[in-house]
Amino acid sequence: MADFSGGTLSSDGGVLLLREVDRNLGLTLELASCFCDLRDPRFVDHWVEQLLSQRIYGVALGYEDLNDHDRLRLDPLLATACDKEDPLGQDRFNPADRGIALAGASTLNRLELSNNRQSRCHKLPHDPQKIEVCLLKMGVRCLPKHATEIVLDLDAMGHLVHGGQEGRHFNLHYGDYCYLPLYAFVGDIPLWAQLRTSDHSAAEGVVAALEKIVAAIRKRCRKARIIVRGDSGFCREDIMTWCEKQQPVIYYCLGLAKNSKLIEKLAPALADARARRCLSGAPNVRVFSEFEYQTQKSWSRSRRVIGKAEVMAVGDNPRFVVSNLPAEGFKGDDDRGRFLPQRLYEELYCARGDMENMLKQQVLDLQADRLSTHHLASNQLRLWLATFAYLLMERLRTLGLAGTDLARATAGSVRLKLLKVAAQVRVSVRRVYVQLSSAYPFQELFRLCHRRLMRLPLLSG
Repeated sequence: MADFSGGTLSSDGGVLLLREVDRNLGLTLELASCFCDLRDPRFVDHWVEQLLSQRIYGVALGYEDLNDHDRLRLDPLLATACDKEDPLGQDRFNPADRGIALAGASTLNRLELSNNRQSRCHKLPHDPQKIEVCLLKMGVRCLPKHATEIVLDLDAMGHLVHGGQEGRHFNLHYGDYCYLPLYAFVGDIPLWAQLRTSDHSAAEGVVAALEKIVAAIRKRCRKARIIVRGDSGFCREDIMTWCEKQQPVIYYCLGLAKNSKLIEKLAPALADARARRCLSGAPNVRVFSEFEYQTQKSWSRSRRVIGKAEVMAVGDNPRFVVSNLPAEGFKGDDDRGRFLPQRLYEELYCARGDMENMLKQQVLDLQADRLSTHHLASNQLRLWLATFAYLLMERLRTLGLAGTDLARATAGSVRLKLLKVAAQVRVSVRRVYVQLSSAYPFQELFRLCHRRLMRLPLLSG
């Protein structure tokens, strides 16, 4: 026998952990200051901070669609996490809404569309520049102040669109209509998520973004050396020249698309690799080479290029990287050989693949590509909200799960094993009492994470 008469239950007991991370970082509080609330406060049930908390926590918990909130608004535990004084919703202004504590899909939709529609219902406009700064501020706040080296990863990712969205274009590389947002990460921490149309290259607008990102990083980590890392889509004269002109110099390690001249310069190394493979019988052999290279027109100067001459059973696999990192390393470094050709390619450049894993979590776990509103501005807001949700999940891993089996787990695994726990909610006059499932298999992990998060200061710098 089964029915739905269990009472005030929730399947998302871990939302309380997200709330503690949010309170430590001050994320939704800071983000709410980027919105302008033009509503009459006498008739307001849901403040901007509560709407943002509901939306961001919902994305982190796997409810990426606004329609999900038509039922999720009844969850008393989510209402508690969003700082609702009455998580059962009996204090609502409209008697017809009593018993429903949170906002529905239509209210959250008006939050997203207020920048694009002028009506008596759309009174929550946001300032895009302020949200851009907010994400940068929240991300940089997570970096260690005394870091000596910061590696800034850049990448562009095609987010397919399936309707008549504003700014959609057909991109030949992805073979469909899509957006091409620009992301910037430092390790697991997102700093930048800029929605762009796909009718231009991946490097479009990167210099303007770097000016803001680098200034914020230097303000936080004053002694840090900054290395910009990206694939060949970011190997452009304006980006490299901007890095070289900065004082102190911004270093870069960028992929370089192969051409006939580069293959010609790598020919001796390819011949050496073929000979070694024949003599050793190894399935693949790599030989690295370093040389100065300058294009005929697009580059203003010659630059250091690392070539990888790899020979495999299926044929040659040459690859190239351009960098202004010194081969002899930096004075004072314990390891002066880490920028030699082979190590620079294998240890520094190839490590950029970790960022692609972060972007996969953005899309597969948090549905950051669910950009289904018509307007470009509201889709940008959705991209930011998904990025803020990822930042909360990253902080949950770093601050609460360090040294555990979930310390390097994906956002989806953390959600499944830590956040999806059954809870019974009982509300009295003075407290909300939450009873988590006695059969929950990760009780000790939950307790450990909770203890760590409760020790954190509020709004830490």
